[in-house]
Amino acid sequence: MAMVGRAAMLEIDGLCKRYGTHEVLCGVDLAVLSGQVLALLGPNGAGKSTLVSIAAGLCLPDGGQARVAGFDVRRERRGALAHLGLAPQDTGVYPTLTVKQNLDFFARLNGVPSRQVPGRVREVAETLGLTSLLGQRAGQLSGGQRRRLHTALAVVHGPEVLLLDEPTVGADVAARAGLLDVVRKLAAGGAAILYTTHYLPEVEQLGADVAILHEGRIRLAGHLQEVVASYAQTRATLTFVGDAPVLSGWQVAGERLVRDVVGDELGPVVADAIAVLAARGGEVQLAGMEIARPSLETAYLAVTGDHRNAPEGGADALAA
Repeated sequence: MAMVGRAAMLEIDGLCKRYGTHEVLCGVDLAVLSGQVLALLGPNGAGKSTLVSIAAGLCLPDGGQARVAGFDVRRERRGALAHLGLAPQDTGVYPTLTVKQNLDFFARLNGVPSRQVPGRVREVAETLGLTSLLGQRAGQLSGGQRRRLHTALAVVHGPEVLLLDEPTVGADVAARAGLLDVVRKLAAGGAAILYTTHYLPEVEQLGADVAILHEGRIRLAGHLQEVVASYAQTRATLTFVGDAPVLSGWQVAGERLVRDVVGDELGPVVADAIAVLAARGGEVQLAGMEIARPSLETAYLAVTGDHRNAPEGGADALAA
């Protein structure tokens, strides 16, 4: 994923982290370059938030290191944090302060010189659509407005590296679109952005590069188009009332049967399955069928095999 002429602003080398006997991260290597949006994907419990916490200096690794703008996060914490912005999954705003007071406080906390604070607050408020809300208390904001303020607090000091952990959770459609637009603008301005999400269409809309973290290791990293071209297949899913039956060639996932197929095989494979199920009569009850065309979602599932905890994506649904 190297980008010619762009420096690695976030570098993760051989990162390891254990909780008791469970090894969450097992020698993870990752780099995010200036101007790059890297989407970090993986099932729940894969270690995404742990990796973000280590990169932000909130959690110590058991091995390896993280560097921000060349500063070792563990040994040169102050230097690293001066170049870093963090928006964790849970929103962190002061509800009794106004939007402007929140932005003022975080700008000063992150070292913005006093004379520059008003300008930075105005600029960030305009970028994130908060200008009309500057005098409103944060506790009175809607969920989408609060999410935008949460992101604004992470970028008000103009960090070169930005960690966004599930940044659109709880955001409505308009807020989600606005936040994605902000991410694009920040990357265009040179920020290196590590972006974790379970909502795969966001990654496709951003045209982000992709790294898949699974069972503590980076299983795949590459440009979005390369990942889809190399790993995506057409996926057929049959959903049943109750547990799915066993059917040769299909994978059982609770109440679903799942099968990856290649191009021209789709029609015959599905037709054969329907015929076999029909022959069983009332033994099974088919509730629905989905056909997911090659996409980041099908590439992700091909890499992780995680059908039960599939991330949100866009399948072409067909009524059974």
